[in-house]
Amino acid sequence: MTATTTESTEKTGARTTEAAELITGARERIDALDDRIIGLMQERMAVSAVIQKERIASGGRRVNLSREMEVLAHYRDALGKPGTTLAMTLLELCRGRI
Repeated sequence: MTATTTESTEKTGARTTEAAELITGARERIDALDDRIIGLMQERMAVSAVIQKERIASGGRRVNLSREMEVLAHYRDALGKPGTTLAMTLLELCRGRI
C-alpha cells in the first residue's frame, strides 16, 4: 500500500481502496446535504421571526403552542420518535430573539 492509500483507508475506516473512495464520495455528498439543510434551517428561522413579530404586533403571543404541536406531530409521523427530538430542536432554534 502507498502512503496515500493507507491514509485514505485509515481516514475512512475502509479496508480497501475502492471502499475508501466510495466512502469519501458519499461523505462529500453528506457534507453538501448538511450545508443545504443548514441553509433551509436558517431560512425557516427567518420566516418564523417574521411570523412571531407580526403575531406580537397584533397583540398575540410569540409562540403558538397548537402550531408547535402540529409541527411535532408532522416530524414524528415522518421520522418516528427521533423526529420529535429533531422538531423540538428546530422549534427551539426558530423561537429565537426578535
